[in-house]
Amino acid sequence: MLAELGPLLQVHLQGVQTSQIANYPSPRDIPGGMGGGASHLVFLDVVSDRDQALQLLGEMSRLGPHIQVIALLAGNDPDFILRCLRAGAVDFLVQPFSGDQIEAAMTKLARLQPTAEGPVKQLAKIYAVMPAKGACGATTIACNLAFQWKRLGAKKILLADLDPLTGTLSFLLKIKSIYSFLDTLQRAHELDDDLWNAMVTPVQGVDVLLAPEIMVEATQDLRDPTPILDYARHIYDVIVLDTSTVYGDWNLNQARQANELLLVTTNELPALQAAQRALSYLDTNRIGRWKIRLIVNRYHRDVGLSREVIGTALHTDVFEILPSDYEAVQRALMDGKPTPANTSFGKGIMQLADRLGGRTDTAKKSSGLGGLLGLFTKTSKSPG
Repeated sequence: MLAELGPLLQVHLQGVQTSQIANYPSPRDIPGGMGGGASHLVFLDVVSDRDQALQLLGEMSRLGPHIQVIALLAGNDPDFILRCLRAGAVDFLVQPFSGDQIEAAMTKLARLQPTAEGPVKQLAKIYAVMPAKGACGATTIACNLAFQWKRLGAKKILLADLDPLTGTLSFLLKIKSIYSFLDTLQRAHELDDDLWNAMVTPVQGVDVLLAPEIMVEATQDLRDPTPILDYARHIYDVIVLDTSTVYGDWNLNQARQANELLLVTTNELPALQAAQRALSYLDTNRIGRWKIRLIVNRYHRDVGLSREVIGTALHTDVFEILPSDYEAVQRALMDGKPTPANTSFGKGIMQLADRLGGRTDTAKKSSGLGGLLGLFTKTSKSPG
């Protein structure tokens, strides 16, 4: 691909500085190399390793509109082309590459550039909250976390209950809607502001998209939430997903779309064993550990394992612990409101939101590969 594309880029992108990276970099190193706000045009080989390329493509697209990615394909595969576009590619080239293809792609890119009316809106950051097993309190965390983003300055927030079988956000918040995410999914091809606003229910400044009230046959065939999330990412600042589990295509695709995955467990042995299995399943399905945040909920120092032992046993750092605060959580549940900030659980949620929002000193030394990624300038014409 490089041998074929290189001479064409020299002709059609004269004067543009280029860099070449021969291997796929880790997605965790992309922000360090390309997150400074400078414009980058990336030609990405999506053929050599489809899964790794799609994960990398998704991470680059989530950094913002200053990174534009063109997918390089070996043949005309409409289904995979659609996957690339949904993952964030702005266009694609198919071998044999030609000058006409490049000119058409550059024309499309020019139409996407910011105008005098203002810059292109940053895409929403997606947080998927996933329980390691049932009854770990993941829904309570997702619900409370969504309301924290108002305090952190987000203007538009979506809390989406994407649990098709046991979604309980409507119960927690004491709200009802005749629509659910299934209706949104079925009408994804015609979504606009009016239709979307009819699908969501505003609650204290947060839009809530509910799960279906009753089980329907269509839930068994759910595979991909991308049509919902693609639309929502363009109109919200933050999206919090309340999911059912890590298992199955529906949930894995939520994990792939998410910027950060909050895996929720407790410090009891059955839950920790479930967390170990969940991490292994995510590893097997190539969900990078770099985006997983292990949350230990209902933590009680005198019951179950300690924070240090949990991290050692699961080979994963515990990102945050949330204290056991049964009475406060139950009172909030009865009122259909977030847990108050002056409770132990409320304070823990505030601290979790602050860490996710970058309000604590979490700076880390850049890796050697991060330095390699710094070689990116405006155009990369290799697999990375």
